[in-house]
Amino acid sequence: MDLGTLLQSVPLLAALVKSAVPAAIGAGMGFGQWLAALPPCRNQVFENATYLVCEADPKHFSIELFWKNKDGELYRSLHNLRSAQQATGRTLLFGLNAGMYHPDLAPVGLYVERGEQVTPAKTGSGTGNFSMQPNGIFYLSAGKAGVRATRDYLKRPPRVDYATQSGPMLVIDGKLHPKFRYDGTSRKIRDGVGVRADGVAVFAISDNVVTFHEFARLFRDRLGCPNALFLDGSISSLYAPGIGRNDDFWNLGPMIGVFRR
Repeated sequence: MDLGTLLQSVPLLAALVKSAVPAAIGAGMGFGQWLAALPPCRNQVFENATYLVCEADPKHFSIELFWKNKDGELYRSLHNLRSAQQATGRTLLFGLNAGMYHPDLAPVGLYVERGEQVTPAKTGSGTGNFSMQPNGIFYLSAGKAGVRATRDYLKRPPRVDYATQSGPMLVIDGKLHPKFRYDGTSRKIRDGVGVRADGVAVFAISDNVVTFHEFARLFRDRLGCPNALFLDGSISSLYAPGIGRNDDFWNLGPMIGVFRR
């Protein structure tokens, strides 16, 4: 967590220390362990809405995608993912849903996990948010995070460790998606990811229902992301047990997990 994020998180941390430390100690967790489990997240107010924003610099955090465990069983929930990682000695700082998926929980569009492509990119037309062109891809390549519009990504695809396709793009090279309307009326809980010019991946989920235009402006105008991607709407989930955030929906498809290196 950098100094700026830490300072912005002081009120949140103060409340957490007061409420969570006694419970952590009662559960056998020392203060140092609890502090190490705190995610790099903060509350953010932008215009008339509030958000939880989590920033992860790939130099200091491992950002990974998960869908099935080593036995081929679906994780299905962020709670299950956390428990599985705990069993291997890893602490999940925060996790969130990694885009859209089919009824059988299989990824929609490109999905790459640990360098292996599980499903190919989807470029055809269709209905729904995923097919609102341009859509895009969030990826991790050689220790760096990126967000690119799908067609641009496919013109010169990088060798990636992880990738997930979703849509629509929120911000494309500093401009809002051309189909977003300032006076749009569709309001939902939304989550997404952007990457700043310094390479930091920024994840955000709204606490209030917001339009696409409002959500995209958050990434461009407040979070400083020249490129950002919508992940999902009504089932948007962010699980950060270190701060008591528990959007633990079941039957999720691919998920993003963030760990301290």
